[in-house]
Amino acid sequence: MKKILITILISAIGNTFALANDATKKKDLSLTIYNQNTALIRDIREIKLKNGLNTLKFTDVAASINPTSVHFKSLTAPSKLSILEQNYEYDLVSSDKLLFRYIDSKIKVITKDDNVYDGTLSSYDRNQLILVKNRGAVFMINRENIRNIEFPELPQGLITKPTLVWLLSNQKSGAHDIELNYLTGNMNWHSDYVANISEDDEKISLNGWVTIKNNSGTAYENANIKLIAGDIHKVRPISDMATLGSFKTLRKERSAPQFKEKSFFEYHMYTMQRKSTLKNNQTKQIELFSAPEVSAKKVYTYKGATYGWYYYNNWTNQKCNKKVNVNLEFKNSKENGLGIPLPKGKIRVYKEDSDKSMQFIGEDAIDHTPKNETLNLYLGNAFDIVGERKIMNHSKISSKVHSDSYKIELRNHKKTAVTIKVIEKQWGDWSIIKSNRKYTKKDSTTIEFYVKVPAGGKRTVTYTAEYRF
Repeated sequence: MKKILITILISAIGNTFALANDATKKKDLSLTIYNQNTALIRDIREIKLKNGLNTLKFTDVAASINPTSVHFKSLTAPSKLSILEQNYEYDLVSSDKLLFRYIDSKIKVITKDDNVYDGTLSSYDRNQLILVKNRGAVFMINRENIRNIEFPELPQGLITKPTLVWLLSNQKSGAHDIELNYLTGNMNWHSDYVANISEDDEKISLNGWVTIKNNSGTAYENANIKLIAGDIHKVRPISDMATLGSFKTLRKERSAPQFKEKSFFEYHMYTMQRKSTLKNNQTKQIELFSAPEVSAKKVYTYKGATYGWYYYNNWTNQKCNKKVNVNLEFKNSKENGLGIPLPKGKIRVYKEDSDKSMQFIGEDAIDHTPKNETLNLYLGNAFDIVGERKIMNHSKISSKVHSDSYKIELRNHKKTAVTIKVIEKQWGDWSIIKSNRKYTKKDSTTIEFYVKVPAGGKRTVTYTAEYRF
C-alpha cells in the first residue's frame, strides 16, 4: 500500500492544459502592509500559455487571503487574455478530513509499539479508530497510541495548501508577464520607539523601530516592502511585541535610514530601501530612523479634581488626587532633530544611572503625529512632589448661581526647585472672581496656573469661581 505523495503536475488534454506554480517564473514581489492587520500583495510572474483555454493554479498564496479582493491581469497582452472563472480552493487536508473520506475504505495503522493493523475504517472519534478485518475481526485502536496512518491516496477535493485557480481564455501563445494583486489579513505592523534621556533631562536620543508580524499563512521571499501609516476606513463584515532588548546611547551621527517616507493620499508611506524576506509566523524588527539629539523638557502637571462638572450636587463628598504627573515634551520638528511623520506606537523611555546602566523610567503611546507637532508623554508620577486640593467654601447665591473657593497646596520635597503646571477644570457659565496667582484660560472649561515651588518648600494657589447654569 502506497503512502500519500502530494504532487502538482502539468497535464495537457486537447486544447486545455493546467499550469502549477513550478511552471511560473517569479519576477517581482511587493508587499504594502497597513497597521490595521491587512496587507496588499503584488506578485509578478512569467508564465507560458497556449492559445485557447488554460487552467492556472497558484498554491503559494496567503491562507488569510480575501478571495473577493483578487485582481489578475496580463501585463504583456491584457487585451488577449481574459478570465472566465476564478476559484479559491481552501478545503485543506487534515487528519479528521482524511479519516472521514476513508470511512468504509481500507487504511493501514501503525502503533507506537510497531503493531500494524490493516482493515476497513468503520468509524472514528477523538479517542479511537475502529477497523474491521476481512474475516470480520474488529480492532479498536486508541488514537494516542497511533504513530502513523497510511492512506492509498489523497481524496479528490482535499488540498495541502490554499489554492487560487483561474480558467483563462488566451489569444496570444507564449510567455506572459502576469500580475496578481490581493488583500490578506493576519499581517500587521506597528512602531516602537526607544528614547534615552540625558543626565540633565533636557535632551533625548530617539530611535524608531518597525515591527512587522506575518501570520498570513505563507512566506514572502525577497520582497519589496512598503508600510502605510494612517486611519484607513474598512467596511466591517456583518456579523504587541516584546520590549527591545538593546539601547542606543546619545551619539552625534545618524545611521543610514532604511525607510524613505513620503505623503500618499491622506496617509504616509514608508518604503524600505532594500528587499527583505518575511517568513510565515515571523516577527521582524527594522530600524525606522535615528534621531541622536532632540531637545526635550520635563513637565510636572497637577490635576487635583477627581469629579465632573456635576459635582455640586454632592460637593461635600469631594475627593482629591495628590499625585503630580511627570511628562516629557518635545517638538517633532526638523530644527529639533526630528521633523518626520511619526507612526502611532509606544515610546519607552530610559535613563543612564550613576554606574552607566540603562534604567526604564516610563512609557506612553502616541497616535500618528505629523511633523511640527508637539508630543507630550506621560511617564509616571513624581515621588517627592505632592499636591492637595480642597474646596474651602461653597455658596449658593441663588437657584442658578453658585460660588466655590479653592485652595491648592503644592509641596516639593526635592533638593531642587520645580515648576508645576496646575490644571483646573470649570463647568457651566463660569468666571474667576478672585485669584492669588495669574492664570491662563486654555479653552472654555480649562484654566492653568504655573507655580514655582522651592526645594523643600511649598506654595499655594487660591481662587474663587462663580458658576451660572
